[in-house]
This record gives sequence, structure tokens and C-alpha cells, in this order.
Amino acid sequence: MSGIEKICFGVDPGAGGYKIFGQGQGTQILSQVAVSGGQRVSRLLGLGQQKLPMEITLDQMSLFIGAGAHDAGSPIENLGLDRFLGSPEILALTLGALTHHIQQVGPIDAPISVTCGLPLESLTGDGAPATVEGLQRWLRRTHSWQADGQPYSIEIAEVRVTSQPVGGLFDALLDEAGRFIPGRREWFNQEVGVVSIGMSTLELLVVRSRVPVQRFTAGATVGVRRLLELVDGHRLYSLGELDSLLRAGRLDISRALPIWQEEIFGRIEKQWGNAWRRFAAVILLGGGAILLKDTLPYRFGGKAVLPDDPVLATARGLARLGLMQANKKG
Repeated sequence: MSGIEKICFGVDPGAGGYKIFGQGQGTQILSQVAVSGGQRVSRLLGLGQQKLPMEITLDQMSLFIGAGAHDAGSPIENLGLDRFLGSPEILALTLGALTHHIQQVGPIDAPISVTCGLPLESLTGDGAPATVEGLQRWLRRTHSWQADGQPYSIEIAEVRVTSQPVGGLFDALLDEAGRFIPGRREWFNQEVGVVSIGMSTLELLVVRSRVPVQRFTAGATVGVRRLLELVDGHRLYSLGELDSLLRAGRLDISRALPIWQEEIFGRIEKQWGNAWRRFAAVILLGGGAILLKDTLPYRFGGKAVLPDDPVLATARGLARLGLMQANKKG
């Protein structure tokens, strides 16, 4: 195996969207999973026909994944950290994202080296080693599955684990070949802040001279999910349905957005105070950074860095980190 060149992939298994990046191509699918009941409503006179989401079949179990999954079957919404230990839904999302990638780029014949980003909460405390080991155990193997009846197979030969904000950091530092961008290498020897606002969490990371600063690094469960909860106080929709409405621009967040924004700003203020003024840069990531694009960057003056794709940047940075590690080995 050591003589075979591996393909480097970055994986960001977010609670809102499952993102992968490899071979210069990024793929995102909504983190929606539902159990397939096997029954289908036939076309009804006067009504359109719903296009079914992708159906992943493994070990005689079928799950719908991606956009529309919660309309097609019984929703599964597990946002607990235990999902990273190899739950059926995260396995289905992983294989679904790889299916989309293969359909876009073509067959993957070489082994894959994965750099996976997890929430900071899962990488702290006594349970962190078990979480990392558990993820590596189910992810590092040869996977065979069917997607919409078509067979697929890939080999994941190597799995490295770090935090999601680290992916955003290296997306800003490295180019597509895994080498430092001229003029930004100095950031790695200074202080750089990362603000990542995903579906479940707000995560803050500060790196000083290549080492995380503990007192500035923390996570809180006030991500976009909190905004959706403020909108749907009567719990009339599943989280996946609300997320789909938000992405489609059909969810009225005008009243809830200022409340949620102040919660985000308050958490950052509590953790960083005015210390961000001494940082070389503050990198903004995640779908929440897009929702707050008109206000959040201005909290950090000219130090804010908003990537061209704040949602995909984490997976892309993890892939670049994997390439940098491969370059060092070479």
C-alpha cells in the first residue's frame, strides 16, 4: 500500500450539510436522512410527481439522503456526538457524498486518504480518544454499496482527524497544491482567529505560532439550528425541512435574525473580548457566516477574511492539509 499514491480528500460531516473535497472538486449534500418505507404514492391527477432523493442501500438497509429525504421517508435527526462513532445515517451520508463525487468526476481507482474535521466539543474531554478511534474504525475500510440501484466501491486507506476550524485555517493558508500562499505563511507564526458558524455549533479557534491558544478556543451550541428554533417556536417542521426552506429563500427570518445575531456576537465577545485586535486575521466560516455577511465581518474591521465559499472552505482546507502532509512524506 505504501507504494500506491493515495488521493487526498477533506471531509466536513456538518449537521446541516455533509461536505467533501477532493481531486479539485467540492461536493455538498444536505445532512438529511430518512428511512425508506418502500411505498410510493403514484401520480395523482392534477398534481406533479415528486423526484425521489438518492437512496443508499447497504447491508439490506435502505436510506434516503440529501434534499427531500424528510419528505420521502421517516426522518432521522441525530445531532448527538455519538453519530461520529459510525451510525447508519452518517455512513449513508458519507457514501452518498462519495457517490455524487464519482458521478461528477468519474471512478476512484486509487485508495483514499481522508482528513476529517469534527466539532471541537467532540475532541475535548476524556471521551475524545474514543471518538477519534471510533470514527477511524468504521471509516477506514473498503466500502461497497448501492446508490439508486447502481453498485459502487472505494477503499479508504487512511483517516486523520482534526477540528473543523482547522480546515478553515488551512484553506486560507494553503493553495490547491498544499503549499503556503505567499504572504500568508507569516500568519502561521503569528496569531490567527477562526470563527466557524455551522448548523449546530459556533466554534472559535485561535492559533498562535502554530499552537492553539486554549483560553480563546471554545465551542457553543448556538449555530444556525438556534436561529431555526427561534423561527419555528411551535415546532411545526423538522429541522431538515426548515433548513431546506432557509436555503431556498422561503423562510422568513427577519425577526429572529437580529436576536440570533446578538447571541453569536455575545459568545464571541465573552471568549475573545477585544483580543481579536491583535490577531493577524480572523477567518469566517460556515453557513452562519453567509447569513451574517452584512454585519459579522465589520465586527473585526479590516482583519476579517471571508472565503469565496465559506460553506465548502472547511472541507477544502482539510484536503489541502492532507496534501501538505503528503508532500512532507514525499
